[in-house]
This record gives sequence, structure tokens and C-alpha cells, in this order.
Amino acid sequence: MKTIGATEFKQRCLAILDRVGPEGLIITKHGKPVARLMPMETTGSALIGSLEGKLEIRGDVLSTGLRWDAQS
Repeated sequence: MKTIGATEFKQRCLAILDRVGPEGLIITKHGKPVARLMPMETTGSALIGSLEGKLEIRGDVLSTGLRWDAQS
């Protein structure tokens, strides 16, 4: 991942934002990493399946858990 000093980032911020690559950019201050700039996903398709293996479904997801009688 590319790095850039905070001073240079401040001077060229808008130009850098226009061309930040998918790998992102690390911003340093006095040679130490302080922030990571990553581009935003522009499509919702990246969200599909992104939580696979991270969630556990317990019980019936189509039920409120409350019993009710439709006749009353």
C-alpha cells in the first residue's frame, strides 16, 4: 500500500481523493502511520454475501415469537 506524508496529503488532498486506487493509501505523520484512506464502494453488489459466516441465525426469522389467534 502506498504511503504519503500528512503535509503532502494536506497540500494535494483533492487531487489525491480523485485518484485514490482500490488498495487505498496510508497517511503518515513523522514517518508513523496515522490514517488509512480507502475508496468507498460505489455499488451495492459488494454487500451481497459480505456477512456470510459472520452471523448466526437462531430460531425462526419469519416469526415474532408471539402467539396469536387470527379468529379473535
